[in-house]
Amino acid sequence: MNTTYRTPSHSQPAAPTTLHKTLAIVIGGLALAGILSLAALLMLQLATAGIILKGVSVMGVELGGMSRTEAAAALQTKLPYPAQGLIALEDQGNIWTFTPQELDLYIDYGATVESAFQIGRQGLPWQQLNRRVGLWGKGHPVSPQLLLDERVLRQQLNLLADQINQPMIEANLRLEGTQVVADPGQIGRIVDVEATIAALKPPMTGLLNANQPLIVKEYHPTILDASAQAESAQQILSQPLVIRVSDNPNELLGPWEFSPDTVAGMLKIERVSRNGEESFEVQLDNNALYNILLPLSPSLKTYAQNARFVFNDETRQIEPIQNSVVGRELLVEETVDFINQQIQLGNHTISMVFDETAPQVPDTATADELGITELVSVESSFFYGSDNGRIQNIATASSQFHGILVAPGETFSMVDNIGDISLDSGYAEAWIIYGDRTVKGVGGGVCQVSTTLFRTVFFGGFPVAERWPHAYRVYYYELTQSGAVNKDLAGLDATVYAPVVDFRFTNDTPYWLLMETYVDTAARKLTWKFYSTSDGRQVEWSTTGLTNTEKPPYPVYEVNKDLNKGQIKQVDWAVDGATVVVTRTVTRGGEVIHNDTFNTVYEPWSAVCEYGPGTKDYPPNDNKRDRYSCKAKD
Repeated sequence: MNTTYRTPSHSQPAAPTTLHKTLAIVIGGLALAGILSLAALLMLQLATAGIILKGVSVMGVELGGMSRTEAAAALQTKLPYPAQGLIALEDQGNIWTFTPQELDLYIDYGATVESAFQIGRQGLPWQQLNRRVGLWGKGHPVSPQLLLDERVLRQQLNLLADQINQPMIEANLRLEGTQVVADPGQIGRIVDVEATIAALKPPMTGLLNANQPLIVKEYHPTILDASAQAESAQQILSQPLVIRVSDNPNELLGPWEFSPDTVAGMLKIERVSRNGEESFEVQLDNNALYNILLPLSPSLKTYAQNARFVFNDETRQIEPIQNSVVGRELLVEETVDFINQQIQLGNHTISMVFDETAPQVPDTATADELGITELVSVESSFFYGSDNGRIQNIATASSQFHGILVAPGETFSMVDNIGDISLDSGYAEAWIIYGDRTVKGVGGGVCQVSTTLFRTVFFGGFPVAERWPHAYRVYYYELTQSGAVNKDLAGLDATVYAPVVDFRFTNDTPYWLLMETYVDTAARKLTWKFYSTSDGRQVEWSTTGLTNTEKPPYPVYEVNKDLNKGQIKQVDWAVDGATVVVTRTVTRGGEVIHNDTFNTVYEPWSAVCEYGPGTKDYPPNDNKRDRYSCKAKD
């Protein structure tokens, strides 16, 4: 049998796989590339030793191929910005210029060149090679290395701030005599140094010229300008101030004129705020004007007065004899406001402001409108034996009532219409009853007027609202036209003593009542007339006459040092006391509309006798005294 034997060989490595082959190729390639890159880098480093690589620039200045020294020289030549640049600072039209170098900005050429030189020379070899290759296509700009000392820049800005900074000042308005001075306000300004530095850095570090406004903070006063108010105030002081009642040339009161010096003392300047804005207000001080107007107010007040008329008996029309008067009362507060308003408008003559009341009866009223068609009552009294003073007083007092109108339903007061009884008002001294004596006093004779009015009212059938008799009988009021005494007239007198004792009556008709008074001094006669329209009333009256008569006390004897020894003077006359009751019935169409009783009690009145010192048998003994005279009985 043939057997084949295979003799085993020695052991060998397994055959390489595909992956292993690929890795071997890559590793070999990288190694080769590294070797080649290193070789190339070595060759480039040898070729560019000591020079800046191509493509490296600073602010557009190409430095490639230059040594450090050459690059520094090139930058100094082509980047002269610190020495030749321009920084202009501006504020409100003022311009200050600096070179960057004056603001302590410099380019560090050495550091800049070194930074440029290092481009492409940093990192691993293949990184350096890659960057160098990149320089050929894209280039590489390098920023200049700058040196900026902000302390110097801040110092320069502070120097400018010293020129620009200013405090805020409020405007002011003041007086120097009659001159108005307006101190202008000022806007506060402060340079914001730090904000300005921040604004300057970008152009300076970009090596750019700059026109930079200084950043200034402003602080505005609440009032910057007071010139308009000053002009207004000066206008107020340009002329005297004249305050008048009205523009009526017949006005009796005023005007009141105040000089510019006086007005300056009244001028008030104060700050006010309106609608969120403050300003100066210039006006006359309200209190000063009040102090002027308030004292004048009482004298300026008038009451509305009807026109006065007389009745023409022929035409049966009324004719005005005195114009009507509009009532007025000074409105002080409104006048103060009006004065300030008008003086602001440039007016220096200013009328007061009044609350006016129109009269009921103007000058144009007619008899038909008032219902005055006829004489409805007339009475006369006589004053024989009156001295000139008493006659003067009768005429003066009665004239106060001539032409007066009494409205339907009105109660008329003598006291309210007689006015001021004084020497200044045209009255004279005459005999009056004062206390328990008849003495000389202003206004003696006025009761002749009140008595005559009372009788006109009494016999006209009008209601009497207030009547006071005299304390004792006065013979004047019982005189007739012939001069004789009619005792039936006793109890038909009325006294008036303002303001306590009054005579008042009421016009109870639907028509106005016109009163007329007439004094005939030659005939010693006072006549009072009522004009209206008769409503058909009739008057019946009666008197008890003098009852309960009482003799007067014995005379009062008084020493008068102005009389001579033995001289005797009677200064008051005795009158019996008595009681009188007068009744009146007023009817219309048979119907009683008034029924009155007037009680009068006259006191007994003693005579008064004066005698000179040392007069014999004076005063006389009781059994020799006479009640009615100063003569002693035999």
